[in-house]
Amino acid sequence: MHDATFRYTRIAMLLHWVLAAALLYQLVLGWWMVDLPKSPPGLRAGWFNWHKSIGICIGIAVLLRMSWRVSHAAPSMDGLAAWERRAAEVSHAMLYVCMAVLPLSGYLGSVFSGYPVKFFGIVLPQWAAAWPAGKAFMGGLHYVTVWVFMALVAMHVGAAVLHAVRRDGVLKRMGLPA
Repeated sequence: MHDATFRYTRIAMLLHWVLAAALLYQLVLGWWMVDLPKSPPGLRAGWFNWHKSIGICIGIAVLLRMSWRVSHAAPSMDGLAAWERRAAEVSHAMLYVCMAVLPLSGYLGSVFSGYPVKFFGIVLPQWAAAWPAGKAFMGGLHYVTVWVFMALVAMHVGAAVLHAVRRDGVLKRMGLPA
């Protein structure tokens, strides 16, 4: 049961773990920086620009991961109950949606703020005018998606722990010991 159809590719595993680490970092940074004071000038903006730059990188990595996933079939889920397979499919799809919405809503919220978006200090072209309603909508979408994403990650980790306890071989799909 260790054939190529049972395990994800090494590229898929690498993309999973790199994105997991980057997203965890981004979540912690995001929650920390919202409480930063606006004075002294520049401190808060610097951390927000760092968060935006990392978010753009994550958005690109998510596109790579989605492209890889579309072009490479997931390993078989033989041995799992039908409801477990369906729950895995739905939760993974929702994780992908969140991973796409988070950087996109963050970027668009920044664009619609009227302030320049900086990518590691490089000012990106401003292609839209300030749009307060658009900024507010994207900010709200970003906030709600963060909460949904954290709940899905908690379920994902909980399911991994359950599979580890059951020793049903599911963790081998990601190259982990069962």
